Amino acid sequence: MSHDASPRPMAFARSGPLSGVVRVPGDKSISHRSLMLSALAVGESRIEGLLEGEDVLATAAAMRAMGATIERGADGAWTVSGVGVGGLLQPETTLDMGNSGTSTRLLMGLVASHSITATFIGDASLSRRPMNRVIEPLSLMGADVTVSPGGRLPLMLRGLCPAVPIIYRLPVASAQVKSAVLLAGLNTPGITRVIEPVPTRDHSERMLKGFGADLTVEVENGERHIRIRGEAELKPQHIVVPGDPSSAAFPLVAALIVPGSAVTVENVGVNPTRAGLYEVLRMMGAEIAFSNPREVGGEPVADITACFSTLSGIDVPPELAPSMIDEFPILFVAAAFAQGRTVMRGLEELRVKESDRIATMAEGLRAIGARVEELPDGLIVEGTGGEPLAGGTTVASRLDHRIAMSFAVAGLNSLAPVEIDDMGPVATSFPNFTNLIEQLSVPQS
Repeated sequence: MSHDASPRPMAFARSGPLSGVVRVPGDKSISHRSLMLSALAVGESRIEGLLEGEDVLATAAAMRAMGATIERGADGAWTVSGVGVGGLLQPETTLDMGNSGTSTRLLMGLVASHSITATFIGDASLSRRPMNRVIEPLSLMGADVTVSPGGRLPLMLRGLCPAVPIIYRLPVASAQVKSAVLLAGLNTPGITRVIEPVPTRDHSERMLKGFGADLTVEVENGERHIRIRGEAELKPQHIVVPGDPSSAAFPLVAALIVPGSAVTVENVGVNPTRAGLYEVLRMMGAEIAFSNPREVGGEPVADITACFSTLSGIDVPPELAPSMIDEFPILFVAAAFAQGRTVMRGLEELRVKESDRIATMAEGLRAIGARVEELPDGLIVEGTGGEPLAGGTTVASRLDHRIAMSFAVAGLNSLAPVEIDDMGPVATSFPNFTNLIEQLSVPQS
């Protein structure tokens, strides 16, 4: 795993307008889920466009350790021969999740309703992230969890089969917790229910239904009630993974803040539960256009074009936070170049991501010349009105891929280069990020 590797510092500097048509790696959330559900199907599934970043490869390794056969073909597509729901095997070694919180929490759900015991470990960043929010509902279903102080990794989870179906109301908006409970419910007799007061990304619901699970979603009094009938039999699928909207955000915001730029990212997932960033950027005056809308594997997809824009500061509606929680670091960068003040609140979840993304972004933005006020639940950013930031310093990424890429984008419109102390973590979600930025920076013929 890359968390044992030496730091890879890299500097990013102004290079003129960005221009071109590119694709970003496959959606990370969908990639994780496609491997897990294919491993639980009876038969062989085919996955095209899988994100081959370290987080997803950690999921693949874990599913192999529990009995699935997973191979990458010469054509770049992946095949998965599943073991069936209830067929997971006892892993012979610890499951190394690297930097992936999604892998950890969702796999905990899978293990919770099987008669196996798994030990989860991770890198320094993941080992600081709390797991109690997942442990609580899985314990109610009968799982026995031995955890490190603070509810952190390493942890050992002993599943129960048959597990106990529960009705669980999410105390915080978290697609990972919702998904962990639903995945545990796959091998639990009866009906497991999750009540979601605030909608979060719905990839798990879409994909579970696509694989043949008996799952329903109803809205009652403004809340989503998700029901899954256990002891399911999943059918193998052919999955085409769309481009990751969180990854697409980086080249698109770069185009918005670098004068003269126009960038198109093709084949991006535009699931409404993930599209909050584009809504906010348009509120700020961004010139963003969607074209060629279509549906791929049950997910809405489009090509997105962004052109350099004069952005204005706004108060970002807190209710949009769940639909763009991973995009706030790059939104902070966009706000640093806007005219006036941008207020972003309701972001407590960012405190427990790969790093404390509020504190880490505030520290780095100040270091490169932005005016920032840190709040307990967000940031207030006073923009430059489109003028470059000072740059000229090294920013700490704190082993966080989105922090590293956000400051790389900031460096593209800074007076002096911005050095990222370690670009290594970017391999978790966007292995070709640096090459893609270089491609856009080269004058088009």
